[in-house]
Amino acid sequence: MKPVYRKRHKNKTKAGQYMKILISTTKNMPIYEQITSQIRAAVVKGGLKAGEGLPSIRVLAKDLQVSVITTKRAYEELEKEGVIESVPGKGFYVCHQNNDYLREKQMMELENKFLVLIKESKNAGMDLDDITELVRMLYEGE
Repeated sequence: MKPVYRKRHKNKTKAGQYMKILISTTKNMPIYEQITSQIRAAVVKGGLKAGEGLPSIRVLAKDLQVSVITTKRAYEELEKEGVIESVPGKGFYVCHQNNDYLREKQMMELENKFLVLIKESKNAGMDLDDITELVRMLYEGE
């Protein structure tokens, strides 16, 4: 079953760039984590540049049709990680940082998810060829 996307946020950042955030109502991931991971990924991929301003907490909440508390929590998490910084009276901006660190962190999270999936696959009687073929089919279908 394909995920149902409640809202696609396509708002301009303060630098005039578009930032897309998709919220899935069928994912087993909290909404604030969906926002956090997508903003983090945009920074790692270079879609959001250092010093670039983000939409305000209220604007993002309104556009995504979620609670202000949800977007506030997402921004707080990103701030703790050093991905964004709050400038009092001005808003949130992407930090100057080492993208290699963020990418490594993402890789570690993916490794943990893969370990769980591999264990479940083995429990289901799948061998490495089965798993590889399934991954290939899913990857090419994206």
